[in-house]
Amino acid sequence: MAKFKISGGNPLSGEITVAGNKNAALPIIAATILTDETCILENMPEIRDVWSMLDLLKDLGKTVEKIQSNSYKISGPIKTNKLDKEMAGSLRASILYMSGLLARTGSIKMSPPGGCVIGRRNMQSHFSVFEAFGASIKLTDTGYEADVKDMRPATIFLPEASVTATENALILAAAIPGKSTIHNAACEPHVEDLANVLIKMGANISGAGTQRVEIEGAAKLNGITHRIVPDHIEAGTFAIAAACTQGDLLIEDAIPDHLMMTEYYLRRLGVQLEYSESNVLHIKPSELKSEAKKIQVGLWPGFPTDLMSPIIILATQAQGVTLCHDWMFESRMFFVDKLISMGADITLCDPHRVLVNGPTKLRGQSLSSPDIRAGIALVIAGLSAKGISTIDRAELVDRGYEDIANRLKAIGADIERID
Repeated sequence: MAKFKISGGNPLSGEITVAGNKNAALPIIAATILTDETCILENMPEIRDVWSMLDLLKDLGKTVEKIQSNSYKISGPIKTNKLDKEMAGSLRASILYMSGLLARTGSIKMSPPGGCVIGRRNMQSHFSVFEAFGASIKLTDTGYEADVKDMRPATIFLPEASVTATENALILAAAIPGKSTIHNAACEPHVEDLANVLIKMGANISGAGTQRVEIEGAAKLNGITHRIVPDHIEAGTFAIAAACTQGDLLIEDAIPDHLMMTEYYLRRLGVQLEYSESNVLHIKPSELKSEAKKIQVGLWPGFPTDLMSPIIILATQAQGVTLCHDWMFESRMFFVDKLISMGADITLCDPHRVLVNGPTKLRGQSLSSPDIRAGIALVIAGLSAKGISTIDRAELVDRGYEDIANRLKAIGADIERID
């Protein structure tokens, strides 16, 4: 077990560059199954979830070579259609291998995927996608089995705009000749980045980034070179951390179109910000005051659920009362007891809503990270607090944030990772 030791009170100032988008890298890694040709992926975040996804790819038979920092070469054929139980159970994104393996081998066996425990995540949307393309799904004592004899293009309506179900549909449709359509598709930047990769591989895709996506698949897909899009979640996280510590921070590779709703809520909490260049977000020392009243997550381009935990920390530092509502995951709010122990004035209304009364002076505490996003939120709380904080289970934060202690230290944080 590793932990972060933080001495709070230092403003985050200087410059920091956003890493590649974790949620784009994972489905793009899975999509490389569709070709035996060489794929070069650049700007890959060096995080545990990416490493786990690459380990699964190697276990399936692919050759994975690290060319340089943040760049990998993937090549060769797959040699099995069975995902290792322990490896698949280590991360949620292992479900993304189902579509590629079905396309290449016609069948797959896997154990239930893992990931952070932030609420129920329904597998039925994935099964419905596979069945629409002609697959039959069987639940077993150890997980799932899927087989397909006559794979065909499909018209799919997703009852919910699931990101991973949309990505599985895109990957599978790209490998099937003919026209497929996805209705009520997820529209996030990482979904669009996956579509751009599949287009480079030889599929014809229109409407990516909208709720209706058309895919003209190809029987043979090609190798590609692709640079992963910057992570708007990380950009928002750094912006919140700077605002909480009264920092003066330049965030490079912060794409304005990906941060519109995040920017809206930051301004509503009193954060002074501007784009000093096209993709450089400048966070300035600010008098934090909540005019937001309510912050609610939404489907894209709504406020991202992955930023709900960090923005709760910002609400504790802003004058006024803010209702924070995450209807997507019923366990998202179950870390606020740790903030209360630090001195925050927070009322847990129900599993989806908390009422934050600010500002409050946080004090250092010894805490444990329950998941990736709550973990980084606790780090931000530690940076904002008076005194020493220790955050256990740092490995969870490592799953989503590259070399976070050293990167925060470079912009003024007094933080140390202890293994």
